[in-house]
Amino acid sequence: MNIPTIIPLFLSLLLLFPPLAICDERQRTYIVYLGSHTQQYTPDQILETHHSCLTSVKDSEEEARASLIYSYKHSINGFAASLTPQQASKLNELEEVVAVIESRPRKYSTHTTRSWEFSGLNLAAGYDVAESAGYGKSLIVGILDSGVWPEAESFSDEGMEAVPKSWKGICQTGQEFNSSHCNKKIIGARYYIKGFETYYGRLDATEDYRSPRDKDGHGTHTAATFAGRQVRNASALGGFARGTASGGAPLARLAVYKEKIGGNTCFDEDMLAAMDDAIADGVQVISISIGADEPLSPVNDSLSIGALHAARKNVVVVCSGGNDGPKPGTVVNTPPWILTVGASNMDRGFLGTVVLGNGMKITGQTVTHHKLPKRLPLISAADAALPWVPDNETDQCLPDSLAPEKVRGKIVLCLRGSGTRYLKGVEVKRAGGAGFILANTAALGDDVFLEPHVLPTTAVTYDETREIVRYIRSAKGNATARLREPRTVLGYKAAPFMASFSSRGPNVIHPCILKPDVAAPGVNILAAWSQASPPTSVKYNFDSGTSMACPHVAALAALLKAIHPTWSSAAIRSAIMTTGKNPLSFVSPYIS
Repeated sequence: MNIPTIIPLFLSLLLLFPPLAICDERQRTYIVYLGSHTQQYTPDQILETHHSCLTSVKDSEEEARASLIYSYKHSINGFAASLTPQQASKLNELEEVVAVIESRPRKYSTHTTRSWEFSGLNLAAGYDVAESAGYGKSLIVGILDSGVWPEAESFSDEGMEAVPKSWKGICQTGQEFNSSHCNKKIIGARYYIKGFETYYGRLDATEDYRSPRDKDGHGTHTAATFAGRQVRNASALGGFARGTASGGAPLARLAVYKEKIGGNTCFDEDMLAAMDDAIADGVQVISISIGADEPLSPVNDSLSIGALHAARKNVVVVCSGGNDGPKPGTVVNTPPWILTVGASNMDRGFLGTVVLGNGMKITGQTVTHHKLPKRLPLISAADAALPWVPDNETDQCLPDSLAPEKVRGKIVLCLRGSGTRYLKGVEVKRAGGAGFILANTAALGDDVFLEPHVLPTTAVTYDETREIVRYIRSAKGNATARLREPRTVLGYKAAPFMASFSSRGPNVIHPCILKPDVAAPGVNILAAWSQASPPTSVKYNFDSGTSMACPHVAALAALLKAIHPTWSSAAIRSAIMTTGKNPLSFVSPYIS
């Protein structure tokens, strides 16, 4: 084909398929950030300003109004709107625009009793430091997460005083959540779904509640860890970790902002709206167990922008640092105005020993109450996978992957990696297995996550996995094992030490700012749970992640704020970061 023939063909293709960077007319959601409100405008005046800004790039005023998703009217000045890339680019050229941030799904996600005692904070009556803080009763604290299960005993308002007059928020009603679900403990609740529904369409009521109610469990767990009431005789399924469950600030008033919708989906615009409302509502400490999927510059990070405005209003913002460790440079939520939290282990173990056929004892962990005293055949999932299962998934116990004729009556070794831990047990049960061993890979190291399972289960570290695999291979089809009844042990190993999943520094955005700032217990934390999330039969459940560590530190910040009400948010962050022991005892000669 000669050159004169190619040129017309190329031009024809160019007309049919124009370059996306030039001619993309698809509507997307963008945050147009305008900084702070420089004058005292009314909400209507602010809204009109945002409409005017949109009208400058839209074909009509009607189109501009229809495209608006959120107008941020309190501390944050900006709006979220449906725009084409070209319209967003034009707005970014305006002098008054600080930044234009594209929203996308999965940009942000969550970072998922003994812990307070282990941390050195004694919440028992008569302990002068916690008591002098009034257990946080003078404070209003906020949680940005997946909502709350208000019936949980952790959120009882029994014996609590009237709602503080400084509270300016609301109790937003919705699906299975009415005004009676707010009380003197949960003093306010809101939910944010405009960003979610702009992208995905109307929320399916079976996927999540169109209300502040929590279907996931994550929000209830973090809220209870942060500010849950003291509940005696609380335990996980099977009676594990029985004791008094409590949040770190058990008498603090709780405001709930649900912006995590449908599992693990958080949108910039919903999160920014929640933070803008929390600041205006009178919240004094905010706990956010959410972060971006990669380190972001603050100017492109809605969470960082919202936290900056909160800090300007003297609100302490505590965020999880991420679960992408042990790889270096993975920590997120790194601006200096955020208190960034890593996760560490505790000294409590729920030991469930595996006794192999050769006599070797593997000290695994479990919170599934069971008895498998007799020796049973042991098989690797890789040796029991159906023929169609991809080679890289044969050892994972994914749904419908195991051959019943090979699994029936046996203990199955399932590797972590793909799929959920809970569903691996469901698959072994479907195939007729008697129990399973949940095995860590090299990447997961020594971090063992615990939750109730449908079969007798023990979770093991990577080194223990290698020993079991070595034995199975040496037994040549005749491997056996038995699972001993589990038991709870305190002080079973030196602690604290960093969880391998906890995201590491250095801070790749600003290397001179060390992050994370502090670590707190984040492995196998027991707290209240949503009755709509598996396992639905439990009121208290274990969960792990920097998500669980974050509310521990947020609670310390709340108690510190109660003891030193005149301290700035920066002073509170500094006190926590620079104190080796309980920061509640911190008294600086330089701060008054």
